[in-house]
Amino acid sequence: MGAIGPYLRSFDGGKLGFWCPGCEGVHALRIRPADRSPSWEYNGNPAAPTFRPSVLVTVRWSEDDPAEKDEICHSFVTDGQIQFLGDCTHKLAGQTVPLPEFRGEE
Repeated sequence: MGAIGPYLRSFDGGKLGFWCPGCEGVHALRIRPADRSPSWEYNGNPAAPTFRPSVLVTVRWSEDDPAEKDEICHSFVTDGQIQFLGDCTHKLAGQTVPLPEFRGEE
């Protein structure tokens, strides 16, 4: 993992990651051009990153227990802002917040 400014980290496989304050964890995206899907476009600006298309992360807890609900994080990252869409299941659903500095291991 390598730092690309305060907000992004590079990962193996041509991925860039950012810290998601809604999930309190990392979302890593395969950047185009990539030989596999899915992949995202990146504007090349580590100070104010934009990724397209939207970022949709779903965590399935149990297929056998309907009481265990999926967790969903769905956002657009545009010019260093994260716009969390209304289908998010975390506390930042419907809000737009600045991309936080990357947290976690260096």
